[in-house]
Amino acid sequence: MNDTCFGVLLAGGLARRMGGGDKALRTIGGTSILGRIIAVTRPQCAGLLLNANGDVARLGGFGLPVAADNVAGFKGPLAGILAGLDWIALHHPGINFAISIPTDTPFLPANLVARLEEERENKHAEIVCARSGGMTHPVIALWPVSIRTDLRHALVDEDLRKTGCFTQRYHVATVDWPIEPYDPFFNANEPADLVRAEAILAQRAEVED
Repeated sequence: MNDTCFGVLLAGGLARRMGGGDKALRTIGGTSILGRIIAVTRPQCAGLLLNANGDVARLGGFGLPVAADNVAGFKGPLAGILAGLDWIALHHPGINFAISIPTDTPFLPANLVARLEEERENKHAEIVCARSGGMTHPVIALWPVSIRTDLRHALVDEDLRKTGCFTQRYHVATVDWPIEPYDPFFNANEPADLVRAEAILAQRAEVED
């Protein structure tokens, strides 16, 4: 278990393309996407936190603390990241880094945190993002908890909502993963993606047999 990095699982979205509800609670292979994410990230982090809005009772079965957005208005992933960083600073002041993970990504790599931390050290970066197939995933990233003051200013005073626009203000490094036989950062945004996810899961099972 990593004792320097806390996981912030972002489940605060509106899931419009999925038809509403919680994308994280949709199932693949009989297991919720959130359950899969917890299973692969728990061994990589000092602990896990859910960022979610509304009635938290729906997420009670996962046994994780929940922090709602703490800025006014629905401002997207950056608001969830800020809520996570504030919660970590309050409850675990000895932890200096957080990894943000959207809860619609069922196939995350088991070495995600280790590789991001290694790149941070090698490049002396402030933020490190995952990348696959030439696409950077700024919401799957390693953040210093100390950045939360700047992040709150960007959200509240500047109304800045795009994650990439915020990260470009800092020294950002990226870590590449291959997309064959599948993209480890595949995300399930709409019902058709759940069908694709089932196919990926079946493909993985064939390889492991």
